[in-house]
Amino acid sequence: MQATAKATYVRIAPRKVQVVLDLIRNQSADKAAAVLKHTPKAACEPLAKLLKSAVANAEVKNMDVERLYIAECSVSQGPTLKRMRPRAQGRAFRINKKTSHITLVLKEAE
Repeated sequence: MQATAKATYVRIAPRKVQVVLDLIRNQSADKAAAVLKHTPKAACEPLAKLLKSAVANAEVKNMDVERLYIAECSVSQGPTLKRMRPRAQGRAFRINKKTSHITLVLKEAE
């Protein structure tokens, strides 16, 4: 049995999220929460919130919370918000604000 949680349209680049996901992949849920709490990356805050949601989903499915581990975690790019910034001589400079779709799957260890 597995519990899934998804966060869509998170306002952080997928490349930055991927670095933190590599730290917590295949870890137990408790250890992953501790790693996220003590890692100074911007992606840790939405990932900790997502992990907490996935654990709550597992509790609803009557899974043993102590034996949960992160079986799968992935990030894909969402839509890019395009913004313009004024530059010299009447020109405009485009700023791409990237978004992420993050998926987290928890399973029970045997």
